[in-house]
Amino acid sequence: MTTTENMIDQYRNALDSLSAEEILTWSRETFGNDTVFASSMGLEDQVLADMISRLGLDIEIFTLDTGRLFNDTYHLIEATEKRYGNNVKIYFPDSSAVEEMVNEKGVNLFYNGVEERERCCSIRKREPLRRALAPYSSWICGLRQEQSPTRENLRVIAWDDGNRMSKINPLFNWTEKDVRDYIRKYDVPYNKLHDEGYPSIGCACCTRAVKPEEDIRSGRWWWESPEQKECGLHVVDGKLVRENIS
Repeated sequence: MTTTENMIDQYRNALDSLSAEEILTWSRETFGNDTVFASSMGLEDQVLADMISRLGLDIEIFTLDTGRLFNDTYHLIEATEKRYGNNVKIYFPDSSAVEEMVNEKGVNLFYNGVEERERCCSIRKREPLRRALAPYSSWICGLRQEQSPTRENLRVIAWDDGNRMSKINPLFNWTEKDVRDYIRKYDVPYNKLHDEGYPSIGCACCTRAVKPEEDIRSGRWWWESPEQKECGLHVVDGKLVRENIS
Protein backbone atom coordinates (compact mmCIF):
# COMPACT_ATOMS: atom_id res chain seq x y z
CA MET A 1 0.00 0.00 0.00
CA THR A 2 1.32 3.42 -0.93
CA THR A 3 0.97 6.04 1.77
CA THR A 4 1.28 9.80 1.45
CA GLU A 5 2.13 12.62 3.82
CA ASN A 6 -1.45 13.87 3.61
CA MET A 7 -2.79 10.60 5.03
CA ILE A 8 -0.84 10.84 8.31
CA ASP A 9 -3.36 12.98 10.23
CA GLN A 10 -6.15 10.59 9.29
CA TYR A 11 -4.14 7.65 10.57
CA ARG A 12 -3.28 9.47 13.81
CA ASN A 13 -6.94 9.96 14.62
CA ALA A 14 -7.45 6.22 14.35
CA LEU A 15 -4.35 5.23 16.33
CA ASP A 16 -3.90 7.69 19.19
CA SER A 17 -6.15 5.78 21.61
CA LEU A 18 -5.04 2.25 20.68
CA SER A 19 -2.71 -0.01 22.64
CA ALA A 20 0.70 -0.95 21.28
CA GLU A 21 -0.58 -4.40 20.34
CA GLU A 22 -3.54 -2.86 18.51
CA ILE A 23 -1.24 -0.45 16.68
CA LEU A 24 0.94 -3.33 15.49
CA THR A 25 -2.12 -5.26 14.34
CA TRP A 26 -3.43 -2.18 12.52
CA SER A 27 -0.06 -1.72 10.83
CA ARG A 28 -0.10 -5.24 9.46
CA GLU A 29 -3.75 -5.05 8.40
CA THR A 30 -3.32 -1.63 6.77
CA PHE A 31 0.03 -2.02 5.03
CA GLY A 32 0.31 -5.79 4.70
CA ASN A 33 3.69 -6.81 3.36
CA ASP A 34 4.56 -3.13 2.84
CA THR A 35 5.43 -2.64 6.51
CA VAL A 36 8.65 -3.73 8.23
CA PHE A 37 10.04 -3.56 11.76
CA ALA A 38 13.49 -1.98 12.14
CA SER A 39 15.06 -3.26 15.35
CA SER A 40 18.19 -1.90 17.01
CA MET A 41 17.94 -4.74 19.54
CA GLY A 42 17.25 -2.24 22.35
CA LEU A 43 14.75 -2.84 25.15
CA GLU A 44 11.88 -1.21 23.28
CA ASP A 45 12.60 -3.19 20.14
CA GLN A 46 12.65 -6.44 22.09
CA VAL A 47 9.21 -5.58 23.46
CA LEU A 48 7.91 -5.06 19.92
CA ALA A 49 9.52 -8.30 18.69
CA ASP A 50 7.76 -10.17 21.49
CA MET A 51 4.41 -8.55 20.68
CA ILE A 52 4.75 -9.38 16.99
CA SER A 53 5.40 -13.00 17.91
CA ARG A 54 2.62 -13.28 20.50
CA LEU A 55 0.10 -11.72 18.10
CA GLY A 56 1.20 -14.00 15.26
CA LEU A 57 1.82 -11.04 12.96
CA ASP A 58 3.72 -11.69 9.75
CA ILE A 59 5.98 -8.63 9.96
CA GLU A 60 9.59 -8.89 8.85
CA ILE A 61 12.23 -7.80 11.35
CA PHE A 62 15.61 -6.44 10.36
CA THR A 63 18.59 -4.90 12.09
CA LEU A 64 21.76 -3.13 11.01
CA ASP A 65 25.18 -4.66 11.65
CA THR A 66 27.66 -1.82 11.43
CA GLY A 67 30.62 -4.15 11.88
CA ARG A 68 31.46 -2.50 15.22
CA LEU A 69 28.74 -3.90 17.51
CA PHE A 70 29.22 -5.33 21.00
CA ASN A 71 29.53 -9.11 21.15
CA ASP A 72 26.58 -9.03 23.57
CA THR A 73 24.44 -7.64 20.75
CA TYR A 74 25.31 -10.57 18.50
CA HIS A 75 24.38 -12.96 21.31
CA LEU A 76 21.05 -11.17 21.64
CA ILE A 77 20.30 -11.48 17.92
CA GLU A 78 20.88 -15.22 18.20
CA ALA A 79 18.78 -15.50 21.38
CA THR A 80 15.94 -13.53 19.77
CA GLU A 81 15.89 -15.79 16.73
CA LYS A 82 15.82 -18.91 18.92
CA ARG A 83 13.11 -17.52 21.18
CA TYR A 84 10.70 -16.45 18.44
CA GLY A 85 11.56 -18.96 15.75
CA ASN A 86 12.16 -16.50 12.95
CA ASN A 87 15.26 -14.92 11.49
CA VAL A 88 16.22 -11.30 12.04
CA LYS A 89 17.33 -10.08 8.63
CA ILE A 90 20.69 -8.35 8.88
CA TYR A 91 21.90 -5.53 6.62
CA PHE A 92 25.60 -4.70 6.40
CA PRO A 93 27.35 -1.58 5.10
CA ASP A 94 28.87 -1.65 1.64
CA SER A 95 32.28 -3.27 2.12
CA SER A 96 34.02 -1.19 -0.54
CA ALA A 97 32.76 2.05 1.06
CA VAL A 98 34.02 0.91 4.47
CA GLU A 99 37.39 -0.08 3.03
CA GLU A 100 37.81 3.26 1.29
CA MET A 101 36.85 5.20 4.42
CA VAL A 102 39.11 3.23 6.76
CA ASN A 103 42.09 3.23 4.41
CA GLU A 104 41.75 6.98 3.91
CA LYS A 105 40.94 8.12 7.46
CA GLY A 106 41.81 5.22 9.79
CA VAL A 107 39.79 2.64 11.71
CA ASN A 108 38.78 5.11 14.45
CA LEU A 109 38.18 8.21 12.32
CA PHE A 110 35.01 9.08 14.26
CA TYR A 111 37.08 10.38 17.19
CA ASN A 112 38.63 13.05 14.96
CA GLY A 113 35.60 15.33 14.63
CA VAL A 114 31.89 15.48 13.92
CA GLU A 115 32.37 15.43 10.16
CA GLU A 116 34.34 12.19 10.28
CA ARG A 117 31.93 10.60 12.74
CA GLU A 118 28.96 11.53 10.55
CA ARG A 119 30.73 10.01 7.55
CA CYS A 120 31.11 6.77 9.49
CA CYS A 121 27.45 6.80 10.57
CA SER A 122 26.37 7.51 7.02
CA ILE A 123 28.27 4.55 5.59
CA ARG A 124 27.64 2.08 8.39
CA LYS A 125 24.04 3.05 9.26
CA ARG A 126 22.18 5.40 6.96
CA GLU A 127 22.99 3.73 3.63
CA PRO A 128 22.09 0.21 4.85
CA LEU A 129 18.89 1.57 6.39
CA ARG A 130 17.83 3.18 3.11
CA ARG A 131 18.49 -0.11 1.34
CA ALA A 132 16.51 -2.07 3.93
CA LEU A 133 13.51 0.27 3.75
CA ALA A 134 13.44 0.63 -0.03
CA PRO A 135 10.83 -2.11 -0.72
CA TYR A 136 8.36 -0.81 1.90
CA SER A 137 5.95 2.07 2.38
CA SER A 138 5.99 2.13 6.19
CA TRP A 139 8.30 1.12 9.01
CA ILE A 140 7.89 0.36 12.67
CA CYS A 141 10.39 1.32 15.36
CA GLY A 142 10.69 1.62 19.14
CA LEU A 143 10.96 5.38 19.67
CA ARG A 144 9.37 6.82 22.83
CA GLN A 145 8.54 10.39 23.86
CA GLU A 146 10.33 9.96 27.19
CA GLN A 147 13.68 8.97 25.67
CA SER A 148 14.94 12.53 25.15
CA PRO A 149 13.75 16.18 24.97
CA THR A 150 13.91 16.02 21.17
CA ARG A 151 11.23 13.32 21.22
CA GLU A 152 8.72 15.00 23.52
CA ASN A 153 6.40 15.69 20.57
CA LEU A 154 6.77 12.23 19.04
CA ARG A 155 3.48 10.92 17.65
CA VAL A 156 2.14 7.43 17.12
CA ILE A 157 2.66 7.85 13.38
CA ALA A 158 4.67 10.43 11.48
CA TRP A 159 5.91 11.19 8.00
CA ASP A 160 9.54 10.18 7.49
CA ASP A 161 10.90 12.85 5.17
CA GLY A 162 14.24 11.17 4.71
CA ASN A 163 12.80 7.92 3.42
CA ARG A 164 9.50 9.29 2.03
CA MET A 165 7.32 6.87 3.94
CA SER A 166 5.31 6.62 7.16
CA LYS A 167 6.93 5.70 10.46
CA ILE A 168 4.90 3.97 13.16
CA ASN A 169 5.85 4.25 16.84
CA PRO A 170 3.65 1.79 18.84
CA LEU A 171 5.44 2.60 22.13
CA PHE A 172 5.41 6.39 21.62
CA ASN A 173 3.72 7.10 24.99
CA TRP A 174 5.28 4.30 27.04
CA THR A 175 7.50 5.05 30.04
CA GLU A 176 10.75 3.27 30.80
CA LYS A 177 8.90 1.53 33.63
CA ASP A 178 6.30 0.27 31.16
CA VAL A 179 9.06 -1.19 29.00
CA ARG A 180 10.90 -2.89 31.86
CA ASP A 181 7.66 -4.20 33.38
CA TYR A 182 6.81 -5.82 30.04
CA ILE A 183 10.31 -7.33 29.76
CA ARG A 184 9.91 -8.92 33.19
CA LYS A 185 6.32 -10.05 32.67
CA TYR A 186 7.03 -11.96 29.46
CA ASP A 187 10.67 -12.85 30.22
CA VAL A 188 11.78 -11.14 27.02
CA PRO A 189 15.46 -11.62 26.06
CA TYR A 190 17.46 -8.40 26.23
CA ASN A 191 21.02 -7.14 26.09
CA LYS A 192 22.63 -7.72 29.48
CA LEU A 193 24.69 -4.53 29.03
CA HIS A 194 21.52 -2.71 30.07
CA ASP A 195 22.15 -4.10 33.57
CA GLU A 196 25.72 -2.77 33.54
CA GLY A 197 25.01 0.93 33.09
CA TYR A 198 24.36 1.02 29.33
CA PRO A 199 20.90 2.59 28.78
CA SER A 200 21.69 3.12 25.09
CA ILE A 201 23.69 0.56 23.13
CA GLY A 202 25.16 1.18 19.70
CA CYS A 203 28.61 0.52 18.28
CA ALA A 204 31.09 -0.64 20.92
CA CYS A 205 33.57 2.08 19.93
CA CYS A 206 30.97 4.84 20.37
CA THR A 207 29.15 3.64 23.51
CA ARG A 208 30.13 3.69 27.17
CA ALA A 209 28.39 3.04 30.45
CA VAL A 210 26.91 6.03 32.29
CA LYS A 211 26.68 6.88 35.97
CA PRO A 212 23.23 7.02 37.64
CA GLU A 213 23.28 10.83 37.75
CA GLU A 214 24.30 11.20 34.10
CA ASP A 215 21.95 11.76 31.19
CA ILE A 216 21.42 8.59 29.17
CA ARG A 217 22.74 10.31 26.05
CA SER A 218 26.08 10.93 27.75
CA GLY A 219 27.04 7.37 26.96
CA ARG A 220 26.84 7.88 23.19
CA TRP A 221 29.54 9.81 21.29
CA TRP A 222 30.61 11.20 24.67
CA TRP A 223 33.45 13.24 23.16
CA GLU A 224 30.95 15.47 21.27
CA SER A 225 28.75 18.27 22.55
CA PRO A 226 25.09 17.27 23.16
CA GLU A 227 23.65 19.16 20.19
CA GLN A 228 25.87 17.17 17.82
CA LYS A 229 24.88 13.72 19.06
CA GLU A 230 22.85 12.27 16.22
CA CYS A 231 23.38 9.77 13.45
CA GLY A 232 20.56 10.93 11.16
CA LEU A 233 18.50 7.75 11.09
CA HIS A 234 15.28 9.51 12.08
CA VAL A 235 13.79 12.48 10.24
CA VAL A 236 10.07 12.88 10.89
CA ASP A 237 7.66 15.62 9.91
CA GLY A 238 10.59 17.62 8.60
CA LYS A 239 12.58 17.53 11.83
CA LEU A 240 15.62 15.49 12.83
CA VAL A 241 14.86 13.13 15.69
CA ARG A 242 18.09 12.29 17.40
CA GLU A 243 18.81 8.61 17.65
CA ASN A 244 20.08 7.28 20.96
CA ILE A 245 19.18 3.64 20.58
CA SER A 246 21.80 2.40 18.13
